[in-house]
Amino acid sequence: MNWVMILMIVGLIVVGVCFIYSATSVREDSTVDLYAKQIKWALAGMVCYLGTTLFDYRRLRDVSWLFYIVALVLLVAVLFFGTRIYGAKRWLMFMGVGVQPSEIGKLAVIILSACLLSPAAEKFERLPALWRLFLLAGIPMLLVMKEPDLGSALVYLPVVVAMLFVAGARIKPLVLLGVSGVAAVMLVLAAVALPEQMGMSPEHQEQFFHAIRMSEYQRNRIEVFLQPGKDPMGTGWNKRQSEIAVGSGGLTGKGFLSGTQNILGFLPRTVAPTDFIFSVITEELGFVGALGVLTLYGGLVFCGLYAAMVARDKMGRVLCVGIVMMVFTHAFVNMAMTIGVLPVVGIPLPLVSYGGTFMVITLFALGLIQSVYVRRP
Repeated sequence: MNWVMILMIVGLIVVGVCFIYSATSVREDSTVDLYAKQIKWALAGMVCYLGTTLFDYRRLRDVSWLFYIVALVLLVAVLFFGTRIYGAKRWLMFMGVGVQPSEIGKLAVIILSACLLSPAAEKFERLPALWRLFLLAGIPMLLVMKEPDLGSALVYLPVVVAMLFVAGARIKPLVLLGVSGVAAVMLVLAAVALPEQMGMSPEHQEQFFHAIRMSEYQRNRIEVFLQPGKDPMGTGWNKRQSEIAVGSGGLTGKGFLSGTQNILGFLPRTVAPTDFIFSVITEELGFVGALGVLTLYGGLVFCGLYAAMVARDKMGRVLCVGIVMMVFTHAFVNMAMTIGVLPVVGIPLPLVSYGGTFMVITLFALGLIQSVYVRRP
C-alpha cells in the first residue's frame, strides 16, 4: 500500500470536515449537520477506496462499456427527471439521496479511455482514432453542459488529452486540439464582450445569445469575470466576497471559527461549504493554511503519478494519469475561481467540499490508483 497517499487523503478529508463545520456553525436551519453527513460520506467513500484497492483494475476491461452506458443513461435521465436546484438539473433522487450523474460520467470516460488505450499505441497514432476517443468523451460532456454544469464539463478535455499523451499519441494532433480549445474559449469570451461594445441593442443581444445557446446565467458569470466591477450586489457578489475573504486572511488567518466574511454571511452560506470552501480555509488559516492544503494536493498528485510510473502495464499507467488529471483540474479550477483568476463555474474542491456523490466517486477513483500501485511488478 502507498501509505503516503492514504495520509494525504485523510488529511484533506479532515480539513474538509473541519471547515464545513466552520462554514455552517452559525446557521440555524436543518443543514447545520452537513459536517456530520460529510463524515458519513467519507466513511462510505473509504469503504469504496479499500474495495477498489482489493479489486484487480485489469478486470475493468470486462465492464468498461457497461459502466459507460449506465453513465450515459443516468446523464440522459437527469435531464428529464432530475431535481432542479438553483436553476440546474444535476441531481437524481434515489430514496431521498441525491446522486450527481456528471461525476459518474467523468469516471466512466476515464475507465473506458484507459481500456481503449491499453492496446498497442500505434492504433491511436492516427487522427481518426483520436477523434473516436474524443467522441466518446464528447457525448457525456455535451449532456453535462445541457444540465447546465459548465464546470464539470470542462474537466473532460484536459483528462482525455493527458491520457492520450501518456498513451503515446502523436504530439501534433494534441497540440492542434489544445489550440482549438483555447480558440473556443476566446470565442466565448468575445461573444460575451463584443455585442455590447459594438452597440448592439438588448433585443439583438438576446437573439444572438439564444442563437449560440448561451444562457443568461452563464453569460452573467462571464461578464462579471471580464468586468469585475459589474453587478457587485448581484451576480458578482460571490466572486467579490470570496476575494475579500481570501485577501483578509493574511499570513496566518483570523483563526478557526473566526472568519468574519463567513460568520457575518457576506460569503453566502449556501456556497461556503461547497464551491467556496477554499475561501473559508484561507480566511481562517491564511496563506499558511492555503499552502498546507496545496501541499496535501501536491502529495496526492505525486503519489498518483508515481503509481503510474511503476504500473505493470499501459492500462494502469493511463488510468492513473486520467484520475490524477481529474483531481488536479478540479482543485486548480476551484482555487483559481475563488481568487478571481478564472470565472466562477461551480466546481467542488476534491475531498474538501461538501458533497456525497463527489466524495464517494473521488475515493473510488483514488482506490483504482492504489489498485494499480499494489499490483506493480
